[in-house]
Amino acid sequence: MATSSLKRAIERTGYYPEVVFDGVATALAGEEIVDFHVHHEPTIEHDEVRRHITVVVLTPSRLILAHTDEHGGDDLLPQPYTSTSTEAIALSGVKSVVVTRMVTNPDRGAQPAAEAVLTIGWGGVGRIDLEPAGCNDPNCDADHGYTGVLASDDFSLRVSAAAEGQDEVDRLLAFAASLSAHTQG
Repeated sequence: MATSSLKRAIERTGYYPEVVFDGVATALAGEEIVDFHVHHEPTIEHDEVRRHITVVVLTPSRLILAHTDEHGGDDLLPQPYTSTSTEAIALSGVKSVVVTRMVTNPDRGAQPAAEAVLTIGWGGVGRIDLEPAGCNDPNCDADHGYTGVLASDDFSLRVSAAAEGQDEVDRLLAFAASLSAHTQG
């Protein structure tokens, strides 16, 4: 049931559905689908519009990320082509699920989010923000080394009601809730 729903969601994008689904299905390796989110977006490359699709799938034990991009021909592949990259992360390895909701006119009370951002961290990609360390003595000219923050920022997905529709924002928030529930522990 979930597999056919995922396939229909990919087909609705009209973006090489057989290629995209094949990449996702291979990464799933027959594992059951708990939940998923499909995000199709155009990107601008030089003077051309190219398409990109991200498929995020939650299974009982893993988080699957699949990205498919289209490319114009190049020196190695002279004809236009797609590239699909998949990554499988054990749910036990997910360190953070950050959900940011942007709500307009908050003085009117609770209402649907106009935009949502889902950021997932598992330690695959880290970012270090460093700055010179100092002390409280304004006359001190000693080298205090550096201070900084190590942040895990492996995957982010932003959805806007203005661009993708309210249903897509709600769907991303539902997926984020499902992922959060499955990474407790």
